Amino acid sequence: MEHENRTKAPEGYVQWSAKDRFEDRNGPIFVHKGRNPEPGQGLLKFYAEQRHCNGGGAVHGGMLMTFADSALFAIARRAFEGDHGVTVTMNNEFVTAAWPDNWIEADGELVRKTKSGLMFVRGKLFCGEKTILLFSGLLKRISI
Repeated sequence: MEHENRTKAPEGYVQWSAKDRFEDRNGPIFVHKGRNPEPGQGLLKFYAEQRHCNGGGAVHGGMLMTFADSALFAIARRAFEGDHGVTVTMNNEFVTAAWPDNWIEADGELVRKTKSGLMFVRGKLFCGEKTILLFSGLLKRISI
């Protein structure tokens, strides 16, 4: 049953990307089908496994930052209006450790969007009611 939880999308979610090889390799990452999940649910989530852990047994900070970067784009996705984007800068504040065999979730808000395509985003990673990481970032909308 546990294996099912981490490989299939939870109810109300779909796989975030089928094109991003890095996210797919480190995930799967799931995004809520609607923009406004129920209170206490994240917009984005992944199931933390042993392969995501550091030598101390906690989820590796690099995995949490990878997930936070994905969350920046999920939070701002409608503002991209079909274009692509890049992360210009990202800040992370680790609050507490995350542990395997748990769903790690992300949510946040688009704080500001400029005419030049810059987007200021902030959010948090959490597990249940426990905040794991606070993040903020600046994204740039680009046309390819």
